[in-house]
Formats: sequence, C-alpha cells, structure tokens
Amino acid sequence: MKSYLPKKDEVQKDWYVVDVEGMVLGRAASQIASILRGKHKPEFTPNVDVGDFVIVVNADKIVLTGNKLEQKTYKYHTGYPGGLREIPYKKFLDKKPEFLFYEAVRRMLPRGPLAKAQLKKLKVFKGSEHNHQAQNPKELKLKY
Repeated sequence: MKSYLPKKDEVQKDWYVVDVEGMVLGRAASQIASILRGKHKPEFTPNVDVGDFVIVVNADKIVLTGNKLEQKTYKYHTGYPGGLREIPYKKFLDKKPEFLFYEAVRRMLPRGPLAKAQLKKLKVFKGSEHNHQAQNPKELKLKY
C-alpha cells in the first residue's frame, strides 16, 4: 500500500471564525496553531501546508490566568546599545491585543518558511467585526 502525500494544489482550505471572548490566551492560541498547521485533517503532513484559514475576533477580551497580566512582559531589542524594551502584557492588552494574540500563535508554530506561510492564514481582529464575510467562514468552537 502506497503512502498518500498531499500536493499543495490539491488541499482544500476552509475558513473558520473563532470568538475568543473570555478564553485563556495560551489555550486558544495552541488550538489555533494546530488548525493553521492542519493537524486536525487526516492528510496532515509536516512539510506541506494543509491547514485552514482562521479569523479570530474579540482579541481584546482574552483572559490571562494568575498574575500574568501584571508580571509577564513582552521583550524586544531595538538593535542599539541599551535597547532592550519590556512592555507589560497589561499595557499590550489595552493598546495592541491583536499583536499579543498573533505573537502567542506565532511562537507555537515551528520556525521556518512553512510557518511563515501558515501564519499568513491567521487574521486577528480587536472587536467582533471582521472583513472576511465573502469567504463564508464557519464558526468554530474551541475545546476550552
């Protein structure tokens, strides 16, 4: 019996809408990363992009457990001496909740060019409105 390897052109990609209001950031991000990779499909192959498109709404109403809201920080470096910047998640959740959710999903995907292609299929919105109605997305309920 021969193994089936899906071709990039043969894979059907669906669109899903996920409402993350009141959900825990890490749990929602891990499930969405799995859908972006295509692990829920029987034809999943690690080296082929078989995942679906995901639209995330209400990213500003995501929940962080414990003291993460006050204690956890997003760190980046500007490239200049003394350029380490730390922004608390509380500030990030007020200003850019889309980026916060995007980064959580990005860090759960494997590194490389395939992950960049999979990440382009993630659309994150602050409120409950999105501009992808033309794709007729299906509503997806996450487990947690």
